[in-house]
Amino acid sequence: MRRIIQGLRNLVGLSFKRSTHLEKWISGAGGLVGIMGVLLVSQHTLGLQGSAGLVASMGASAVLLFAVPHGPLSQPWQVFGGHMVSSVVGVGCAQYIPEPELAAACAVAMAIAAMYYMRCIHPPGGATALTAVTGGEAVHSLGYSYVLTPVLINVLIILFVAIIFNWPFAWRRYPVALTRFGVGKNGENAVKTVQPLSAGPVPDIPQSSMQTVEGERKPGEVIIGRYYCNGDFGEEWQVRKVLKMPESIDRRELVYMVVAGHQRRTVKRVSVEEFKRWANYEVWPNENSWQRVAIVGDRLSNTA
Repeated sequence: MRRIIQGLRNLVGLSFKRSTHLEKWISGAGGLVGIMGVLLVSQHTLGLQGSAGLVASMGASAVLLFAVPHGPLSQPWQVFGGHMVSSVVGVGCAQYIPEPELAAACAVAMAIAAMYYMRCIHPPGGATALTAVTGGEAVHSLGYSYVLTPVLINVLIILFVAIIFNWPFAWRRYPVALTRFGVGKNGENAVKTVQPLSAGPVPDIPQSSMQTVEGERKPGEVIIGRYYCNGDFGEEWQVRKVLKMPESIDRRELVYMVVAGHQRRTVKRVSVEEFKRWANYEVWPNENSWQRVAIVGDRLSNTA
C-alpha cells in the first residue's frame, strides 16, 4: 500500500517536504513589490482594463522570479527574451491575421517556437503574446509600441526588483550567477546555492526550497552513490549519480547514471579522470531541486 501511495505521489509530483516560513514570506513580499511596479506602468499606459492580460503574464513571471529565483525558466535572458520575442509575435499576429481566434492561437504557437529558437523559454511569454491579440482596443492601438511600452518597461522593472529584493538573502540571490561565496567549516571558500532540476530548453518546472547546506568532502574525491553536476545552463546540463567505482587499478572506469538533464536515465562508463574533468561540484536532491553542496579544494569544487 505504501508503494502505491508513493507511486501516486511521484506521478502527480506531490511532495510533503516543506520550505521555511521565512522563505514563503520572502517570496510573497517580492511578488508584491514587483507587481506593484508593473501595475503602475501598465495602468498608466493601457488603463485598468487594457492592462489586465499583461499584468497577468507578469504575475506568472513574478512567481518564477521570487519563488524559484534559481530555476532555468527564471534567469534574466529567459524573462527578457521570452517576453520580448512573444510580444513582437503577438502584435504581428494581431495585425496580419483578421480572425481573432486564429490570431490568438497562432500568437501563442509562434511565440513558443520563437522562444525555442531564441533559447529563452519562459512560460509567461505565451500570455504576453496572447494579450497582444485579446487585450482590446487599448492594446491594438499601440501597435508595435506595445513591445516597448509597457512590455519592455515592465520586464525591466520586475528584473530590477528581483535583483535588488533577493540580494540581501545570500541563499537566493538573483540571477544564479550572483550567488555569494561563503565560508566553510575550516575557513575555506564554500558556495551556498540552489540548482534546478533541469536546465534544458523544455525543463520540468522546479520548486526550490531555497535552503542552504553545509558539507565538505576531500578535494578530488568521487564517492559512489553521490550526485555531481557539470553546472552548464543549457542543453548539456546534467546531474549524474555514481553507481560503481573501479574495482582495481587495471579497471579505471566508473559507472554513472544521468538522473536529470540531457540524456536522462542513460547509464555510461567513463574513466575517473574524465568524470572529474566533467564534474564542477557535488549536489544533493532537496525536494524538487538540486542543491549544491558546500565543497572545497580542486577542480570539482571550482565554482568561479
